[in-house]
Amino acid sequence: MDLRKLKTLIDLVSESNVSELEITEADGKVRIVKAGAAAPVVQAMPMQAMPMMQQPAMAAPAPVAAAPAEPAAPTGHVVKSPMVGTFYRASSPNAKPFAELGQQIKAGDPICIIEAMKIMNEIEADATGTITKINCENGQPVEFGQPLFIIE
Repeated sequence: MDLRKLKTLIDLVSESNVSELEITEADGKVRIVKAGAAAPVVQAMPMQAMPMMQQPAMAAPAPVAAAPAEPAAPTGHVVKSPMVGTFYRASSPNAKPFAELGQQIKAGDPICIIEAMKIMNEIEADATGTITKINCENGQPVEFGQPLFIIE
């Protein structure tokens, strides 16, 4: 995809209410994601099995009408996403979730799955305790380092 076309797509996403755009062409695949008030993130991937690279976009950030109040810092241990992908609480749509609010877990217990590039990655708890907060919804895209669970 040529640079002018990519810049036009980034500008369109920046100026609209669209939060994510993915385009697949013969020569590759481009995914543009608007992350909050920051500039959109562009992920380009050739058709070979190359890891996704994130690059800041060349467009200006979208204006923000009103900044929401900062949430209080969570207490307890935060389990963060080790990768970019799609968050799932269970191994299949009809299966019981790995972890529920208020459930006691041990370090090493599976707590969710993150799908990345068509591979299901089982995420294990890295601390022992009780799950006090689940920060993601089933099927939600997650970023590297995004808080998934809080364990106390």
